Amino acid sequence: MASSVWKGAISFGLLTIPIRMYTAARSERVQLHQIHKKCHTRLRQPLFCPQCNRIVDRSEVAKGYEYAEGKYVLIDEDEIKKITPKSGRTMEILAFVKESQIDPIYFDASYFAMPEKDNEKPYALLLKALEDTDRVGIAKVTMHQREYTVFIRPRHHGLTIHTMYFANEIHEVEGYGKLDKSISLKPQEIKLAEQLVETLSEDFNPRQYHDTFQENLKALIAAKQEGKPVVEQQPARRAPVIDMMEALKRSLASSEQREPAHASKAKRHEEHESRRRKAS
Repeated sequence: MASSVWKGAISFGLLTIPIRMYTAARSERVQLHQIHKKCHTRLRQPLFCPQCNRIVDRSEVAKGYEYAEGKYVLIDEDEIKKITPKSGRTMEILAFVKESQIDPIYFDASYFAMPEKDNEKPYALLLKALEDTDRVGIAKVTMHQREYTVFIRPRHHGLTIHTMYFANEIHEVEGYGKLDKSISLKPQEIKLAEQLVETLSEDFNPRQYHDTFQENLKALIAAKQEGKPVVEQQPARRAPVIDMMEALKRSLASSEQREPAHASKAKRHEEHESRRRKAS
């Protein structure tokens, strides 16, 4: 089984739920290293001390904060343990909020929370309460020398924990969300755009999405190992847009041709018209 990244307990009122956290998702990429062109040897970054003019052993390495140029405050592991808040071992739930109120932009890393042996009942109780109330728990946890605010939410009959970006970590871009008020959308343009959305609508299936670049990179590596030529990817061709209305019409016609069945298309159109009537 995978190694846990945190061990402690969720505190829910007077209820304590011992858990372990496991990484739920991680980017999978082909790693390219720095290689010496002349001899094809991988280049490494040694721990070199310019003052002592030698490579140092990892046992000689300490952590330090640079408070002035070239001057550091050294901090050892025991001192870090002394200042670790109680959230280093206990994840106390501070509040419960509706999941619909959380903007996905605040979600960072994801973890699976598993109950410790013989502690499944309090875990199941919290899970059931969150499922029935459609709520997400907000708590704090300290790990990797940082205190995180986290979301605890039910998913697939288990508890999933997401670290949260703090408000000051969400960047602002000047002009975002402030479109020119003079822009006027024609009813026909809106209708065609909505029809295009409906035509391309489907149930979410994460397995159908993949990293084409990484797949091509693996194929490139395999081709070079076998001495085969590299197959060049052809850039997508886009017809020049005459005007927005014409582009929408062509897009709609093209997407309708890709529909697997006329019945499915008719059903989506019927559902779309039904929603429009309810909205009006």
